[in-house]
Amino acid sequence: MYTFFFGRKFRVDYAGLSANNFYSEDGNVVSYEITDGPGKGAKGESPCEWHQIADGIFAISWQEASGATVVHIDNFPEGHSQTFFTTPDMKFYRLQGQLQR
Repeated sequence: MYTFFFGRKFRVDYAGLSANNFYSEDGNVVSYEITDGPGKGAKGESPCEWHQIADGIFAISWQEASGATVVHIDNFPEGHSQTFFTTPDMKFYRLQGQLQR
């Protein structure tokens, strides 16, 4: 049912930012690493919450140890991601791009 991202690693590529996200087997923890763009080199692990919006489409949110907040709307079957995040210095970003396993 909710196995689209549980226990899997995904790369998200937005204009100017790329990251790797790995979700725990139960989908309640995300390990992340920003590989390009604002916050490059930041990595960590955070509890996350998710809600299924439609078949294969999930809203996933977490707060990082730095205080940064992240919300993804991920369409796993179509490979599309939208993110809304605020950095610790209160810069707000809205990005969309590709999502791949």
